[in-house]
Parts: sequence; C-alpha cells; structure tokens
Amino acid sequence: MKITFRTAADASTPRLVARAAEPDKLPAGLGAAAIEGAAISRFSGKAGQLFESFGERGGRVERLALVGVGADKDDARQAALERAGAALAARYMTSGETALALDAGDLGPREIAAVLTGLVLRAWRYDIHRTRLKAEQKVSLAEVVVIGAPAGTEPAWAEQAAVVEGVKFTRELVAEPPNVIYPETFVERCQERFAGTGATLTVLGEDEMQALGMGALLGVSQGSVRPARMLAIRWDGGAPGDKPTAFIGKGVTFDTGGISIKPAAGMEEMKWDMGGAGAVAGAMLALVKRKAKANLIGVCGLVENMPDGNAQRPGDVVVTMSGQTVEVINTDAEGRLVLCDAMTWAQKEFAPARMIDLATLTGAMVISLGHEHAGIFANDDALADQLLAAGRTSGDKLWRFPLSPAYDKLIDSEIADIKNVGPRWGGSITAAQFLQRFVENGTPWAHLDIAGMAWADKPGAVWGKGATGYGVRLLDRFVRDVLEG
Repeated sequence: MKITFRTAADASTPRLVARAAEPDKLPAGLGAAAIEGAAISRFSGKAGQLFESFGERGGRVERLALVGVGADKDDARQAALERAGAALAARYMTSGETALALDAGDLGPREIAAVLTGLVLRAWRYDIHRTRLKAEQKVSLAEVVVIGAPAGTEPAWAEQAAVVEGVKFTRELVAEPPNVIYPETFVERCQERFAGTGATLTVLGEDEMQALGMGALLGVSQGSVRPARMLAIRWDGGAPGDKPTAFIGKGVTFDTGGISIKPAAGMEEMKWDMGGAGAVAGAMLALVKRKAKANLIGVCGLVENMPDGNAQRPGDVVVTMSGQTVEVINTDAEGRLVLCDAMTWAQKEFAPARMIDLATLTGAMVISLGHEHAGIFANDDALADQLLAAGRTSGDKLWRFPLSPAYDKLIDSEIADIKNVGPRWGGSITAAQFLQRFVENGTPWAHLDIAGMAWADKPGAVWGKGATGYGVRLLDRFVRDVLEG
C-alpha cells in the first residue's frame, strides 16, 4: 500500500474521499444530500461505522465515505481510530477503486497514523498462490493520499509503518504453505528482509546443535527430511554493555504430531505452528526498522515434526542442552522440546536480562481463552504486569495463568528428570511448568501461549481471515514502554 501526503486537494486527488466523523458530529462542509443520507442511515460516528454517498463536483462524480472514529473512553481512542481505517479497507479494498483520499480534518498526527495502521493492516491479503481470481475478487486499492495532514504526520506514520511492516512479515511467514516455508527457507527469508538493516543474524545447523547437546530440539526434527535450524537476530540499539532482552519463538513449520499423529481433519492448519517464531521475526524486523533504542535478541527454534521411520518415539528419553533428561510421552507435545533448548542456548550465549517466549503451544489454551486473549505465565510479577499493560495498549491482549509447585509435580518422570506432558487437566499450565525448569539463575521470564491468536477463522479488528500477526505489536509496545520509556 502506497501512502502519500499532500497539503491540499487538487485535480489529481482520488475521486474516493474518506472523512472522519466523531460521535454524533458530522464533519463540516458536507452537502445537504450527504447530511440527510447519514441521518436516514442512522450513521452516528461509532467506531468503524461507515456511510457512503455520491456527488458531483467539477464535472466528475465523487464518492464520499464517512467513517466513525468514536470511542467511549480516551484509552480506547487508538483502537477506535484503527477500526475506522480497517472499515475503509474492508469496504474498498476490492471495490475497483485504486486510490483513496483521506481528509485529515481535525485529526492529529498520531491519530492519522492510527487510521492508516488499521487501513493498511486490514487491506493485507496474501494472494501470491491464487492464479484464477476474478477481477472483482482481486485487491484493487493500492494507494492512500492523506490530504491536509498537520506537521508531524509523516514522521508519526514512518515510525508506525515499521511496525506495520513487521506485522505483515509475520503474517507472510505464517500464511505460506509448509512446502514453501520450512526451517531453511524461514532463515533465508529472514536473511533477505534483514539485509542492510544493521541487525546481525546467526544460524546454527544440525551439526552445530548436536555439538551443543540440543537433543530435545533435534529429537523433534529427526523424522523430517528438512534439517532443523536455530536462528538468532541481534540488534544493539541500546547502551553498550547493557544486557539484551531475549524474545524466543517456537518455529515448528509443520506439525503432524509425529508418531503421536494428529487427526487428518484440520491438519493443514498446522503450518501456523511456527506462529511464535514468526512473531519474533516480525517483531525484530519492526524494532530494527524503527531503530529501537534497546539491545534485543530474537531466537527462533525451527523444526518440522514428521512421522517417518527415523522419527522420535513415545517412550524415548532425550538429553537437553541444559543436561536435564526428558521422557517423551507424546511426540505431539513437541513445542516445549524445541523451546527448552532454544531457551538454554539463549541464556548461555547472550546472558539476557529477561526472556520472553512465544509459542502456539497448547490446544488447552484455546479451550481456556478462545480467540480473545493469549495466555501469559511468568516467574516475575513486574515482567508479567509490563506485558499485560503492553497487551492492553497494543490490542494483543493477554490473560495471566498460575505457576505452582502443585502443578510441577505432574510432570515428574519415573525414568528421567521430567516428562513432556502431564495429565489431561491443566495442560497449558504443565507445559509452562516444563519450560520453567529451563530458566537459569533466576532470569525474569514470561511464556506467552498464543495458540488461539496466531490464526483467525474470521476477520477481526485489523485483520482478515488467516494469519493475524499477533505478538509483533505486543513486543514493540513492551520495548517502547519498558526498555525505551
């Protein structure tokens, strides 16, 4: 989506003009037909509400869209503005219109940036593999021209555009089919996107991981012809010598369940089991592009979980990089085996000040929270509160769950140090308890189970059906509030 700015309308201004309307207050200068039409249509300026009319000016037909930007509370203003932009995208992205003029009106720079954020994110669609779309099904809207924006709008949008780019990158990675994105190509795509940004990328192959003792991660990968990879993205934007913050993502690029194979129905959706790694890559791209003033590490453990004759078996015992042994009860509880070695490597290699992992880890989380919140578990109350606050502000919402020794004993093994699943109840909690055993030296740590949020079966506030890009804006907001604030 091309975004341009002009001080005033002229003959080249797009015929489709969008104007923002506050609750129960129409913008000035509307014609009588538009005013009466809005009243007849019960348009009241609620967030995301849309009214359209046509008129003639200078011998050409113009298309006017009024979009509501209203919010009941001040702290909901950002979301309301984004919802307004998203409403414009949903209505006009396949309308045949190629450009839209956004009349800035009385909106301030950050308010305009919020409308553009919602518009660009909602207009994103990944049609690269669709070759037979009819003309009316194709996305036509390619440009937004902002008219009359106040000083400071372009810098405000430039900063926000970096975050939007990160969200779109996450969606791209998650949306791609598993024969296109697998561990090697995930790394290659990141290398392409981060080229020339100033970030440093480190890639470990299977021989290097074997030498480091990553038996848990490699055990998941051993049934696949696609070799595993460990990817680290480093950005040193903070004070020299300050310990970095580590973001760690589960990157199972396709999850059959292994020998404990999943049911066939819906298995195609398991291409998004790398949503945690996708979120980390997208967040790092956003932070690097906007040159965040913080030292950051993004670590992605990348594997494919397949059930061939060399695949890991239920009953196997693997040795993790930490030296702890794990009895594999269920090969479909593979994400925690990937994360535990990624967490250990991140701590030993980078000595982070804090560690946050993101993973589409458990179906139990979807049962608990549906598709409205991701779950958060933390060993540090301050870190948990900071992430919860970032979730409320960014719209990537979180809900906290407990950690307790009472749950920890449910994953004790009789043959190894730990087993990779507990009983049926408390499945998300016992998964978090498993990961907690790999936190070293009291490092502040939070685990985000995003299983219900990485993919959507229906459109949401600023996304269509499919990959949501969840986690990018959450981590960006956390960095702004905690590390840069």
